[in-house]
Amino acid sequence: MSMLPNATEQPAEAAKPRLFDNADLDKMAMQFVGDMHRYRENVIIPRNMGPVKIKTNEEKLIETAVESCGFKCAMACVMGYGLGAALGLFSASVNPSMADPFANEKKQTAREVFREMRATTHSYAKNFALIGAVFSVVECTIESKRGVTDWKNGTYAGGITGGLIGLRAGIKAGVIGGLGFAAFSTAIDYYMHSR
Repeated sequence: MSMLPNATEQPAEAAKPRLFDNADLDKMAMQFVGDMHRYRENVIIPRNMGPVKIKTNEEKLIETAVESCGFKCAMACVMGYGLGAALGLFSASVNPSMADPFANEKKQTAREVFREMRATTHSYAKNFALIGAVFSVVECTIESKRGVTDWKNGTYAGGITGGLIGLRAGIKAGVIGGLGFAAFSTAIDYYMHSR
């Protein structure tokens, strides 16, 4: 039984795949085995748990779009903005910089309080959106270059993102920020994958 074409035959027949040297056996084997081409409808998937459904081309297209780096970055930016806005609103509501109601100072109006809350909320939201977008882009780039999806991607991305954010305050802050963000990313990945 040989999967390679016979070297003594002519070039036209040499390109033809053969399973047996006997022409009749080879013809019968090719009838049962097929012409070595597999089409999507002929794929045999073993059933372990419930029915198996092959994805349509539209489902594959949507899955590819959702798993793209651009979509991940946009979602991280939007979700970071929402989380930052929630934290900023909470922070602004417990902010001690508001005037003491029992002091003889000028009282803040409701408009000033809401303006200050809006500024704090928007500031937090922008910062969290930026962090989410940078982390997502860096992690997706590392994952694409390494070709592996594991905990190291988040650790490397956390280190780079924390370092970039910390560099605004200097080299020492960049190193500390990178190490801290990398440790935090590793802990989150470990927690999410161990559940």
